[in-house]
Amino acid sequence: MWQEFKKFVMRGNVFDLAVGIIIGGAFGKIVTSFVNDILMPPIGALLGKVDFANLFISLTGDKYASLAAAQEAGAATINYGMFLNTILDFIIVALVIFLLIRQVNKLKKEELAAAPTTKPCPYCKTDIPLAATRCPHCTSQLEG
Repeated sequence: MWQEFKKFVMRGNVFDLAVGIIIGGAFGKIVTSFVNDILMPPIGALLGKVDFANLFISLTGDKYASLAAAQEAGAATINYGMFLNTILDFIIVALVIFLLIRQVNKLKKEELAAAPTTKPCPYCKTDIPLAATRCPHCTSQLEG
């Protein structure tokens, strides 16, 4: 069993998956920082100096100066500002992944297709080798 496990783990695609998860986690942190620290402050300033991370609804009905104050008081809150930040994170990550996959697909399309090794017999329409001078199926003599 140990040998099978070792063989499974040493396969290339397992390592590729592990590297992808690690890089994806790091990329997620970068996007979160971009949204919270760079993108949302100017958007909040344009919308009247709104701090999206501080947008919340207190379910107790009490008024609090900030989300931190509400959480410190133990109030139940709906943190819709944080939710908006998370949605923006997701949209940015999805857009980047879409653009990346789009580029990879373009590169795949540009790869040359393998040269054909067969041709159709003009008489019986069966695929035959390119170098054939007689069809092995209908025995017709083929031109040049």
